[in-house]
Amino acid sequence: MKRFAVVVAGGKGLRMNNLIPKQFLCLNGMPILMRTINRLKSFDPSISIIVVLPKEQIEYWKDLCGKYGFTTEHAVTEGGSTRFFSVNNGLKMVESDSVVAIHDGVRPFISDSVLKDAYETAEAEGSAIPVIPLIDSIRSVDENGDSHAEDRSVFRLVQTPQVFRTNLIKDAFLKAAASNEETQSSFTDDASVFEYAGGKISLVGGDPDNIKITSPKDLKIASVIVKRYE
Repeated sequence: MKRFAVVVAGGKGLRMNNLIPKQFLCLNGMPILMRTINRLKSFDPSISIIVVLPKEQIEYWKDLCGKYGFTTEHAVTEGGSTRFFSVNNGLKMVESDSVVAIHDGVRPFISDSVLKDAYETAEAEGSAIPVIPLIDSIRSVDENGDSHAEDRSVFRLVQTPQVFRTNLIKDAFLKAAASNEETQSSFTDDASVFEYAGGKISLVGGDPDNIKITSPKDLKIASVIVKRYE
C-alpha cells in the first residue's frame, strides 16, 4: 500500500513565549518542521507528505523554504479552526487504499523502527498507535479534589505518528464530523476519533526520544537529541 503522512503544524508559539510559531523555530540551524519532514522522507523517500498549516502561516512557510533552500517534496494545505478539522483537511488530499500517518509537526525524532512497525501494523490491522510506559507514579484526582494512587502499569503515554488504513480513518472523521461540538472537543488525538467511530486500536512500541517540542525546556532537550540525527 502507498504511504502518506499528514503533518499537522498549527502551533502559535504561546508556550514558547516566542512570536515565532514553535514549528518554525530553529533547532541546530534548521526549523523544526523541516527536520520533521526530512525525518519522514529519510525513512521512506516514497512517502507523500501533506503539511497542514494555518492560512496565515502558509506564505511565511514558503519564504522559509526559500531562505533555507528546503526542497524536500511536500504539499501544503490550509488548516481548520481546530486540530480535528485541520487533520480532516489533510486527509482529503490522501488517496484511498493507502496507509496514512498523522504526525505532529514538532516531533522531529521519530525513529525508523517505530515508523516501520507503525506502517506495517496499520496496513495489517487497520491502526497503529505508538505508546511508551509511564515511569513516574501517578494519582487520579476526583471531583472533590481527593487524590488516589493508580496502577501505572495499565497506562501508556501516547505519541504520534498515529497510522491508519486511509479508508478507515477517513470514514471515522466523517462520522465524528457529524457529531456535536462537545463530542468533537473531547477528541484528544486521532486514535480517539477512530475509537469513537468503532475502530479497533492497535498499539505499537514508541520511543522516549520522540518528544513533542512545545516549551523552552523541550527545545533544550531537543538540542541534545538532534546530535544523534546529524
